[in-house]
Amino acid sequence: MKKYLILLVAVITSCSSPSEKKDSSQSAAFISENIQKAAIDSVTALNPGVNLNLLEKGVKHAASLWRKEDGTAEEFISFAGKNYLTDPAGRKTVFEKISFYFESLSGNLNEVTLDLKKILDLSAGKIDEIDRMFGNYSVSSHLQDDFYANKIAFVIALNFPYYTLAEKEKLGPGWSREEWAMARLGDTFVSRVPAEFSQALNTATGNGEMYIAEYNIYMDKLRTDDNRQLFPDGMVLLSHWNLRDELKADYADKKNGPEKQEMIYKVMERIITQEIPEMVINSPDYEWQPFSGRVSEGNQQMDAKQEPDTRYEHIIEIFRAQKKIDAFNPEMNSAILRKFSWEMEISQEEVEALFDSYLSSPELVKLGNLVKERLGRELRPYDIWYNGFKSQGTISEDLLTSKTQKLYPDPAAFRTGMPFMLKKLGWSSQRAEYIADKIVVDPARGSGHAAGTAMKGAVSHLRTRISDRGMDYKGYNIAVHEFGHNVEQTISMYDVDYYMMSGVPNVAFTEALAFLFQSRDLFLLDINQVNTEAEKMETLNAAWSLMEIMGVSMVEMKVWKWLYENPEATPSTLKEATLKYSTEIWNKYFAPVTGLKDSPILAIYSHMVEVPLYLPNYAYGQIIENQVENYIRDRKFPDEVDRIFKQGKLTPQQWMKGATGTSISAQPLIQALGKALGE
Repeated sequence: MKKYLILLVAVITSCSSPSEKKDSSQSAAFISENIQKAAIDSVTALNPGVNLNLLEKGVKHAASLWRKEDGTAEEFISFAGKNYLTDPAGRKTVFEKISFYFESLSGNLNEVTLDLKKILDLSAGKIDEIDRMFGNYSVSSHLQDDFYANKIAFVIALNFPYYTLAEKEKLGPGWSREEWAMARLGDTFVSRVPAEFSQALNTATGNGEMYIAEYNIYMDKLRTDDNRQLFPDGMVLLSHWNLRDELKADYADKKNGPEKQEMIYKVMERIITQEIPEMVINSPDYEWQPFSGRVSEGNQQMDAKQEPDTRYEHIIEIFRAQKKIDAFNPEMNSAILRKFSWEMEISQEEVEALFDSYLSSPELVKLGNLVKERLGRELRPYDIWYNGFKSQGTISEDLLTSKTQKLYPDPAAFRTGMPFMLKKLGWSSQRAEYIADKIVVDPARGSGHAAGTAMKGAVSHLRTRISDRGMDYKGYNIAVHEFGHNVEQTISMYDVDYYMMSGVPNVAFTEALAFLFQSRDLFLLDINQVNTEAEKMETLNAAWSLMEIMGVSMVEMKVWKWLYENPEATPSTLKEATLKYSTEIWNKYFAPVTGLKDSPILAIYSHMVEVPLYLPNYAYGQIIENQVENYIRDRKFPDEVDRIFKQGKLTPQQWMKGATGTSISAQPLIQALGKALGE
């Protein structure tokens, strides 16, 4: 998962979002249309040849942000007359200066944020309360207020106005790269959110992150109802990522795997329903029987209280922090609108329709029958993570781990290996060193993530979890995924022509490259199994994996809609709603595929607790990955990756058209699935 890539656009507009329609806030009402016209007239009187369309757009945008405390109506007119850049050459010069200043601010604030979160994110000893306090502090939360107070925000809004998504889609194909970069500068000031609300949201999400980072299950302390130990000594798995990955690995264990999988599934159910004993979370002191629920210490049975809906309390706190911000975004007055129409630049309705069309495709029912046939048994709910289409699904986890532990005993070894991995993927030695030199590897406290740089001269951080025995295969698989993020972060920062265009359209696109890297993890280990049906297997695996992540995404979208319909929700009622929607989504889309009803398993994802509404990016990213993968299949991988990700921050549809010549769609994968199934 990609975290902490803080371009100043994201810093200043954090918790704020643009309007697709005219701003109707009180600040817009303060500067009337008559005052706006007077400001426009004051500029055109002295500059009759000025671009009137651009002037009107800039004045209206600046007026929508101007409040009483910023000055009188007369002062607004004077400000517009003095600060509007009528000369195109002068406007370009100012744009270049602002880009320089933003890169310095954004880049250095990003480095400070990484430092403040270092103890929380890295495996760096005990976390004290002071570490939480600093880690949850947002160094950028006052930037928005400061830039309105010193009028920098108004200079930018006046001269580089915001373009709606509809305008970008209509005008963007005809824009030069410079015009695109100026339009992206216009995305920086679109509404005004008080710093205390931004900080409150940062604190709520930070608390959620720490809750998840310490949600470990000591697998060697789990017992069957007849008191047998199934998992090896020393195995500690983080929920949900490591639990899921262990479940996947157990498909290769024909003897003991099924029983292990059933136990993991029961643990997941207990977490979702909060029937997990609180004392067994992140603790090696007690033995726990997940099926019966009994907890003991030695031979002494304990009175074990359930976790008190803490999982859902964190979601509620994040929702409440977002809800307070809604009032400052009159037209984008929900976290759902801001997440999709603003951050992803695609509407939630469009995303849901895209996911529904895929999940409803009859090919998935046929694919479910194939999974059942390959397993030789009836399907179980956890088979949504079936990985038998992937080549490593037939390789022992122990064999893979023995190889990764030898290659990567510590983070330094993984960093040393990065240039070799890039060269193996096809980059030249010089280019591989160029990219790898801009990435460092840190030991993660949680499952791992990629923390990107926000300025040239700084490095991206690959955070990965490595035990004292070295990197196991699960950790390696995640690390290769994060490595893909870091490569994207490097290309889209260092090789994009304009700083304001650095990055990708949204996080789904960096997930796409991370998935492309992750799918090549065995190749990077020099494991090249002979498989005449490799392409077919890749399609089947991609289709099954996409079904699973779309399902959990649909649950989260339903849950957040419910929260807005029930703003006074308690952790208990939210838990009930989550269970309701997870089973409803399961029954609608997954019951026809698996033959099973009423499973809540789609609610297990930890992202729901720490990074709300992030999950749709994974599904969206897999669609993008599939399209890009199909496009580059017969082309040189590194050349295409460099070309495609140098496009920078276009809108999603224009980025995809530039990458592959087609719009974003799940239909290519559905068609490929039909072909793979022999239709």
